[in-house]
Amino acid sequence: MSSSSGESAEGREIPRASLEKQDTHLTRSSTRRTLERYETRPTQDAAEVLDLPYEILSDDANMAEYTEETVTGVIPKRTISRLSGKLEEHELVTFKINDPENPKNWSKPYKWWCTMVVAFTCFAVAFNSAVITADLEGVQETFHVSNEVALLTITMFVIGFGVGPLAFAPASELWGRKPVYIITIGIAVIFEIPCAVAKNIGTLLVCRLIDGIAFSAPMTLVGGTLADLWKNEERGVPMAVFSAAPFIGPAIGPLAGGFLGDAAGWRWLYWIQLILSGICWIVLTFTIPETYAAAILDKRAKKLRKETGDQRYVTEKDIDARPFGEQLRIFLFRPLQLLFLEPIVFLISLYMSVLYGLLYMFFVAYPIVYAEGKGWSQGSTGLMFIPLALGVIASAALSPLVNKHYLSICAKAPGGKPPAEARLIPMMFSCWLIPIGLFIFGWTSYPHLSYWGPMMGGFPVGFGFIFLYNSANNYLVDTYQHQAASALAAKTCIRSFWGASVVLFTEQMYSTLGYQWASSLLAFIALACCLIPYVFYFKGAAIRKLSKFAFHEEDVADTLPAGKV
Repeated sequence: MSSSSGESAEGREIPRASLEKQDTHLTRSSTRRTLERYETRPTQDAAEVLDLPYEILSDDANMAEYTEETVTGVIPKRTISRLSGKLEEHELVTFKINDPENPKNWSKPYKWWCTMVVAFTCFAVAFNSAVITADLEGVQETFHVSNEVALLTITMFVIGFGVGPLAFAPASELWGRKPVYIITIGIAVIFEIPCAVAKNIGTLLVCRLIDGIAFSAPMTLVGGTLADLWKNEERGVPMAVFSAAPFIGPAIGPLAGGFLGDAAGWRWLYWIQLILSGICWIVLTFTIPETYAAAILDKRAKKLRKETGDQRYVTEKDIDARPFGEQLRIFLFRPLQLLFLEPIVFLISLYMSVLYGLLYMFFVAYPIVYAEGKGWSQGSTGLMFIPLALGVIASAALSPLVNKHYLSICAKAPGGKPPAEARLIPMMFSCWLIPIGLFIFGWTSYPHLSYWGPMMGGFPVGFGFIFLYNSANNYLVDTYQHQAASALAAKTCIRSFWGASVVLFTEQMYSTLGYQWASSLLAFIALACCLIPYVFYFKGAAIRKLSKFAFHEEDVADTLPAGKV
């Protein structure tokens, strides 16, 4: 164990300036620090970690505590007390090497169990958002409301998706992932009951909003949970499984809901949500432990202080937390800053909003084409979503190959770190699939033509979704790194609000323009968006240089010890 007495191995006192200099290169601005000094090994590259508590901790916090395992389970640190101005010694609690409490050291079968549980939870949430579209007529007839008011049951839920992450992302940093999972899904399950037994439309809409907010938590946290469990080199397939879940859910929802609504009525579309969500809550509560390293180490530090009586055992959250007001400003205002001041965030968010809106437009467009145009039942209409789901599954199966291609780019890049724009390559190929699928859907949707045309138009759309979403997320992460959580929050917020809005005018659009030109309008918008990845691929580096928020490699180089660049 390294000495914590303020003296070097030769017995010389280390000057205070040197101590501060030693700690400088341990902060977040230098993620490639020298590891041998504390007999550590990296669990993963900190620059690639999304869910370290960057917003909670000050800029001088030592992120090595969360990204490294040490022989002794501690990293000595010396700080100047904000209260007394005196030098204080601390023992930052870390995981020990091969620590069984480190989620990355759990057995692969158990990690896969955790992965499948959280992925299934995301599937259930996405399913819940879409299953009610199969029998909106039942809501209209029961409560004597217009179709637009019935569609608000979708809108309110998706609005909740945009609002919830602003609270649940910081809550998970403060208290860990498991409490957020359990509390939010528990609340969502409870409020499914008044949805199913609602006596008026107001009750249904309010409870759908609450459910949307609560259900946004697993969608927000699952990416961090997988980062907790899997090392970088292992994460390709688990991330592919997770990526497919939020898109398969909306495709399966109308399929299952169509037959269930025809057989049992619209209220059972809420009872099935209650059953699925209740299963998720039970399994998460009783089989999945806390996975967030910061929360696990917080608990360990408290236990060590209690057992030893030594108050030096701390985590960075104990000694280097930001003031609460500053945390609040970062959580609430930084996403808006990035959205409106950063062209990369704005345009990528705009593109993802178009795609997300398209997904929810399909919930209205398919019934228009098949139920209204061909006279089909809701159950038969739901079958037309199968190619969309198959496209999602096929792209998820190929995602590890895309990850392998990126790793080959990394191997050729200087320092193993290619520019962020390398993340856009899958997007540059898959972006064309969306307008292709929409043109097929639109121009084969004449009532007298075979149902196969518009049905198969869903396959290229589904196939393109995952590549586009993963590329967009990875590009934002690599571009903003320590600001990535705020960039993703901005994208999620605007995406959800747009997705919530489009269902309210889709029917009018198809009625005014006709089946063919309404779908073509969407296809032309998607075609215009294809310019976005190409513009950033060729000009993104120049744009990043002008940004005050984007991550710059020189930020690391300027603070690394000599010879460590």
